[in-house]
Amino acid sequence: MVVEVMTSSRRATPAQPSPSHLFINPNASATPEPGPGGHTPTKFMSELHSLHMPSWAVGALCMPLKDEGDTETGLTGREEEEPKEEVKLGRLEFSMDYNFTENTMVVGILQACDLPAMDVGGSSDPYVKLYLLPDKKRKFETKVHRKTLNPTFNETFTFKVPYSELGGRTLVITVYDFDRFSKHDAIGALRVPMSSLDFSRMTQEWRELKKAEKEESERLGDICLSLRYVPTAGKLSIVKVQVAVTVLDYDKIGKNDAIGKVFLGGASSGTELRHWSDMLANPRRPIAQWHGLKAEDEVNAELAARK
Repeated sequence: MVVEVMTSSRRATPAQPSPSHLFINPNASATPEPGPGGHTPTKFMSELHSLHMPSWAVGALCMPLKDEGDTETGLTGREEEEPKEEVKLGRLEFSMDYNFTENTMVVGILQACDLPAMDVGGSSDPYVKLYLLPDKKRKFETKVHRKTLNPTFNETFTFKVPYSELGGRTLVITVYDFDRFSKHDAIGALRVPMSSLDFSRMTQEWRELKKAEKEESERLGDICLSLRYVPTAGKLSIVKVQVAVTVLDYDKIGKNDAIGKVFLGGASSGTELRHWSDMLANPRRPIAQWHGLKAEDEVNAELAARK
């Protein structure tokens, strides 16, 4: 609906015009084509000739009609929104193979391509995190690849799971952009139900990354650690050095409850291993990085497996 606001100069009602003021010459122009909305000007003006109204009212009625557009949506053709294109998050190639003798599933993270740029410089620092639903007891991470949108991982990870339980599991693979000083951004993810795969043969395929869902489990928090390696004047041999940081909930009366743990060392993996490697590669220079806390039982099991 179009509402027209009149100015105060038209408060006084104009004098009634004589019929001659409304005389329209039918021979003034050729028969025009119908206007917008199917209105024919000649028919409209001939009907208007028989009406008795002020001249200003005639002018208001003769205003050009606007494009009515779509009567159902109320939008004109120009206003109708075009369908939005789905944002491309890149693709990931992975493989899966089940070992019936050892009851293990081997997942290979091979490569990714056409990842979106997450950094200001037009690049990303991607790495991959994967785990099995619904328990998520064992999580794995690949190495971080610096400044690339087409990383090649070629890493394999083994899940210990009986074949009888495999049908109810779902593999979640998430590609992240590494950031040393803030939370890592999820680029995209894949959810692969085990019931949809044929484990009589190895599976290897490319899939489009989808928008990553928020992790269902409650996060234990993050901790920022600064490491510095100071070599002495003589030779220093590092055989097996590692650091385990535990964050506790202090209780004056009872036992302090562990909130979460972080494991750093040459035998660690993912972003923890990256932090350790950067420290060794930059002696006498403090290297700071944020780490996500993990459940104490998960870190303890990882440490026990590496002894």
